[in-house]
Amino acid sequence: MTEQTTHPQVAALLERSHRLGADPRNTNYAGGNASAKGTATDPVTGADTELMWVKGSGGDLGTLTEAGLSVLRLDRLRALPEVYPGVEREDEMVAAFDYCAHGKGGAAPSIDTAMHGLVEAAHVDHLHPDSGIALACAADGEKLTAECFGERVAWVPWRRPGFQLGLDIAAIKRDNPQAIGVVLGGHGTTAWGETSKECEANSLEIIRTAERFIAERGAEGPHPFGPVVPGREPLPKAERRERAAALLPAVRGLASTDRPQVGHYTDSDAVLDFLSRAELERLAALGTSCPDHFLRTKVRPLVLDAAPDAPVEEALERLRELHAAYREDYRSYYERHAGPDSPAMRGADPAIVLVPGVGMFSFGADKQTARVAGEFYVNAINVMRGAETLSGYAPIPESEKFRIEYWELEEAKLRRKPAPKPLATRIALVTGGGSGIGRATARRLAAEGACVVVADRDADAAAEVAGELGGADTAVAVAADVTDSEQIAAALREGVLAFGGVDLVVNNAGLSISKPLLETTEEDWDVQHRVMARGSFLVAREAARVLTRQGMGGDIVYVCSKNGVFAGPNNIAYGAAKADQAHQVRLLAAELGGEGIRVNGINPDGVVRGSGIFAGGWGAQRAAVYGVPEEELGAFYAQRTLLKREVLPEHVANAVYALTCGELSHTTGLHIPVDAGVAAAFLR
Repeated sequence: MTEQTTHPQVAALLERSHRLGADPRNTNYAGGNASAKGTATDPVTGADTELMWVKGSGGDLGTLTEAGLSVLRLDRLRALPEVYPGVEREDEMVAAFDYCAHGKGGAAPSIDTAMHGLVEAAHVDHLHPDSGIALACAADGEKLTAECFGERVAWVPWRRPGFQLGLDIAAIKRDNPQAIGVVLGGHGTTAWGETSKECEANSLEIIRTAERFIAERGAEGPHPFGPVVPGREPLPKAERRERAAALLPAVRGLASTDRPQVGHYTDSDAVLDFLSRAELERLAALGTSCPDHFLRTKVRPLVLDAAPDAPVEEALERLRELHAAYREDYRSYYERHAGPDSPAMRGADPAIVLVPGVGMFSFGADKQTARVAGEFYVNAINVMRGAETLSGYAPIPESEKFRIEYWELEEAKLRRKPAPKPLATRIALVTGGGSGIGRATARRLAAEGACVVVADRDADAAAEVAGELGGADTAVAVAADVTDSEQIAAALREGVLAFGGVDLVVNNAGLSISKPLLETTEEDWDVQHRVMARGSFLVAREAARVLTRQGMGGDIVYVCSKNGVFAGPNNIAYGAAKADQAHQVRLLAAELGGEGIRVNGINPDGVVRGSGIFAGGWGAQRAAVYGVPEEELGAFYAQRTLLKREVLPEHVANAVYALTCGELSHTTGLHIPVDAGVAAAFLR
């Protein structure tokens, strides 16, 4: 069997998609689609067959692969108008695309498939450029489109994406042979060409011409968002980031009223400028317009009307009032437009929260979704600026937004999503995360869906572990010495700004010195207590500030030791520090339970392999105590256990997961032995 090669039309389509999708001026993340038509051999008949390759549902142009394409037979697509039951039943046509599939058909076809299949052109691009949507959402958009492009680009009045829109565009292309594309009212742009190169050039001509048209109109006029309102100017960068970190956990808690969310913070110039202007409230209330925008940002944002320098508690109290009003307003929006067949209301919390002087908080079911929601609202700001420059921002009616947001086809797309991982939406901080138990714990938590803040005194080690876990949507590294309260506070701030808050803290940082009593110096005692007893206290105290402000409960897990229970030889400073940690677990479980915060501990036996502590000299010291070669210490420890097994970092990480995955939701104040069975360390 010969190896299959990529069809030339597919190769050209992917290259074009990547170029277009790489530039945010052309389209937003996962927005728009592109297609190519061509001839391929039917593997059954051996005859030439006309096919269309088009980006499938949910894909992203910038990262599109061949596996992300739907592959459809053109003869069947072109026959669909003959069985089309009319616009009132157009959603039924989505199922018909399955009968047009070539072979296994590739990715699931998107709702825009008809647009590509019915337009008589070999190549079609449908994009969501800010400049194009500004024209599409401007008052007098049809007139402005004619002024901008003449007869080279036609206007299509707003219609929800679907089969009828595909028919409309196909008819306009037939009736306007001079046109290279269209502006879709309230939506975006579509361009076509007989070659991939021509199609891409036409798409870019539409986008760049619209950009120039808007720039020329705005060159002499007043700012489209009005003057800066005194007192709303952006705070200095350091001050606004500190303010954001103080507000964000509470805002995340509010935004998670219906279901837990991860957060993202944006303080770009475009956002801060919009938030400082007089027209903020009016434009924010109008909401976003392009379907891709409001599906991710909700119908409108929540805007905090407190002064940027108001006391934090005063701002939070106002946020609580506004959040309650937002939820009531969203429920009213749902009830105004919902019909007997509408899906149930998904949730009434905002996805976008705007804080003048500080920036924008965006929320989603994971970090990427939260980040992309913020990116889409920046797109919406750009659209509003362009539309207000040209005439006025006139988004599609609220009723049409509802038809998109609660569309059964969108609901079906949500149902196709894989089930979330057990720790999805949870944000973990792991101290001593650069090696050993901390590294294994960070890996396990990330693998189970958590966002992870890897904290370590060794910044390079923390960065290496964070890099192993994936990009910034999964993990960030922070340098933090747990003996320094300011560094701990800074680490928590960075975690909050990265992911919106913290839910799960693993107090793991530690070190060990093994000496008999008479050789143990005051410094030996102090350094071990500073790192483990005092350090754990400082981390727990700072984390509790965030956890209580968030109001979502949470977990604090102490990695203690069987030495906190078992009195081993030549171990006074280490054992006493671990016993201190062990009692902190009990004390904090009693104190924080009322906030829904669970505090538990893990008591490992000696973790030799992969351990930073043992590699740092502790292994040699303990081997000398027991009179065995250092390389045999792990095996020695294993033989004194009931199970005769060596304890590895991954075994401790497994216990952290067991305590935090939800199966032990009613457990707090517990110490779990991970020691393969050391009878002398049994808890009594």
